[in-house]
Amino acid sequence: MATARGTFDVKMIPQEPYDTVDGVSLARVSVAKQFHGDLEGASTVEMLAAGTAVKTSAGYVALERIVGTLAGRSGSLVVQHSGTMARGEGRLTISVVPDSGTGELTGIAGHMKIDVIDGKHLYVFDYTFADA
Repeated sequence: MATARGTFDVKMIPQEPYDTVDGVSLARVSVAKQFHGDLEGASTVEMLAAGTAVKTSAGYVALERIVGTLAGRSGSLVVQHSGTMARGEGRLTISVVPDSGTGELTGIAGHMKIDVIDGKHLYVFDYTFADA
């Protein structure tokens, strides 16, 4: 298993909620990211989010296509996000969608972790290739 680390810039484009009942709202958010570091590239993300009347509780799912270069290999891959926040305690899983790698990233598998520290977005991506 190899590890890639770096930062990313985020531009979020939220849409108006499409369903709001009793303090719970469902909305779609489009996101554009630019990755720097061991993974260089850009991504597009489509997210569905649920907000609650408790400001520190929410959930989201998303699909993200990343196009770029990783470990000298160029291509794209798709990662799937599943996140929840329960009264401020977060859980997030980001996994490579099986067989989503293209070009020289064909056969990639792995998991990504993200953190936001002092407003800076950081990633750690543990990955492997089927041909490794």
